[in-house]
Amino acid sequence: MKILLIEDEVKLAGFIKMALEQAGYVTDHETDGTTGLQSAMINNYDLILLDLMLPSQNGFDILKNLRSFDNHVPVIMLSALGSTDQIIKGLDAGANDYLKKPFEMQELLARVRVLQRQQTPKSNAKVKVNDLEIDLHTRQVKRHEKQINLSNREFLLLEYLMLNPDKVITKAQMLDKVWNMNFDPGSNIIEVHLYQLRKKINEGFEHQHIQTVINRGYTLKTIV
Repeated sequence: MKILLIEDEVKLAGFIKMALEQAGYVTDHETDGTTGLQSAMINNYDLILLDLMLPSQNGFDILKNLRSFDNHVPVIMLSALGSTDQIIKGLDAGANDYLKKPFEMQELLARVRVLQRQQTPKSNAKVKVNDLEIDLHTRQVKRHEKQINLSNREFLLLEYLMLNPDKVITKAQMLDKVWNMNFDPGSNIIEVHLYQLRKKINEGFEHQHIQTVINRGYTLKTIV
């Protein structure tokens, strides 16, 4: 799940971003309304956390612009203005949820999970490729009934590969989707995490699901 946080309070944004990333979410951060709206329109986000009082454009304007361009990405509005009238205004403008500042980080994470479940119906929560299965809600992974424990990054890599079976995924795509980093040809961060992931997924099985495509990237190979 990839999240855009539009928040001009840098210290608060740092805490929110850290909590989200520790929970396994890839998070981008913008500090003003104009760049936040541009980022939301250009990139494909699963969720936007939107502060109300922002430089250049406020949260209501951003939300109205998004919806006017048929961008229906879920939005949780964050604001110190927590009167009933403000909440109603935010929800009527197109927000999916409204959270009053200050808030507990665990409550924010719980609300993020609610929207994630709504986007992923229970019937589609499990992704299976041959004998390998992941649950997008519980983050459980198993292969032929064997439970496999993965780190957050390993799970995100596996999720990305399993949602694109037999397709070659480049390092640049993985860095953007899982690490939110521009491609650095000298970085070996992908190789390190994929080594651990492949070891956990492939060890003890004849078919090697995760395979290297030389000079191109990696693929999750199905069994024909």
